[in-house]
Amino acid sequence: MTLRMKFVLITFSLGGSVALAQQGAASNVPGRQSPAQQVVVLRNARVIDGTGAAPREHVSLLLRNGKIEQIGGGEMAAPAGAQVRDLTGKTVMPGLISAHSHLGLLVDDAESSAAGYTRENVTAQLKQYERYGVTAILSLGLNRDLVFVLRDEQQAGRLGGASIFTAGRGIGVPEGAPPLPAAADQIYRPATEKEARRAVDEMAAQRVDIIKIWVDKLHGKSPEMTPEIYKAVIDEAHKRHVRVAAHEYALEDAKQLVADGVDVLAHSVRDQVVDDAFVRAMKQHRVWYVPTFTVDESAYIYADDPAFMKTTFFQQAAGPKLLAKFSAPGYGEKIGQDPQTAQHKKDFDVGQQNLKKLFDAGVSVGFGTDSGALPGRIPGFAEHHELALMVKAGLTPLQTITAATGGNAKLLHATDRGTIEVGKRADLLVLDADPLVDIGNTQRIFAVYHDGHNIVDLPSLVK
Repeated sequence: MTLRMKFVLITFSLGGSVALAQQGAASNVPGRQSPAQQVVVLRNARVIDGTGAAPREHVSLLLRNGKIEQIGGGEMAAPAGAQVRDLTGKTVMPGLISAHSHLGLLVDDAESSAAGYTRENVTAQLKQYERYGVTAILSLGLNRDLVFVLRDEQQAGRLGGASIFTAGRGIGVPEGAPPLPAAADQIYRPATEKEARRAVDEMAAQRVDIIKIWVDKLHGKSPEMTPEIYKAVIDEAHKRHVRVAAHEYALEDAKQLVADGVDVLAHSVRDQVVDDAFVRAMKQHRVWYVPTFTVDESAYIYADDPAFMKTTFFQQAAGPKLLAKFSAPGYGEKIGQDPQTAQHKKDFDVGQQNLKKLFDAGVSVGFGTDSGALPGRIPGFAEHHELALMVKAGLTPLQTITAATGGNAKLLHATDRGTIEVGKRADLLVLDADPLVDIGNTQRIFAVYHDGHNIVDLPSLVK
């Protein structure tokens, strides 16, 4: 078998690490060498295992056939022929998992387009997520049926990039949410309960991982999905053994959705601080809560020219067209004068309070960003920035990392990943510095392993 390798130089800042994205591998497996060819020992690292346990020092990992085969001490013996890497001073954590992202809604990460859901565009986004250490994503609605073809190719080992979980098209409202450009075959907009149940049945037959609904009147600008419709969706989905995630904004809607059996709230409650009754209901019904702070902050933060915009880590993810938008004359003034900017800032602040209150009460908190939905919600970068925003809300770095790894594996019912344990998939993020000291250190990427295959690496380590 011949190998065709191309290396693209990328500089990740905050640590100054220079990494290589390996694009193309075995000629019959785009973006991936066969895991069976990979036997690797990662030696003497600090390990954050994704379970919420304290980090362990001087740990070695044996990776074989895409799995973690053995975990031992710093001097663990290496099998004959294994590639051995000394990770003294470095931290290994599970690859990030996003439980709320979107594929194929942007072109060049800069323009929203109903024509963006193409193989070329979607696979490029999957590779960008993977390159940034996001090894799995849930594309939460607005997918064309191409997503199932790509998922099948991944599962057969013929396609690289972040592992796809999908909600298929999802269910919105006629003339209402989601207010995004989408082709006719990207979303269902049922007008009746019968149509809603038919949409659920079609998606269940396609083996979606979850079903998405949009329940939001968009600050009174659009019609909202009625309880009759979303009750029918939830009922039919549960009959088909599929869970339901809801886009929501208001506490009143969130309360009704929880009472009617929704499984995941896919955004923060942002119109007001949640009350104790809602907290109790979330716990009683075991509903997951995914805050997605990036949604509101991305609407205004780039006008403030924050320091992170100067980093190559950000700039490589954003791309030249989006960077040009942010630097265009009058951009900052336009955002400052937009009447929605004050609302976005208020929503962000309320969302921060609500995450802390719900987390402290023991509600199950997941991790997502809405990356890929609109320009500014940047695949790969958004996930690392969201970690920092969750820490800003009052969670510790360990709690935040756990939500984004082992926690999200539980949310997705993906028992094969998310933690560093024997038998789990070798999806790993290797860092130059400890993210428990500074959550920004997740951006100091030294290497990324996905299914045991090295995706991003320093030039000196490329064999």
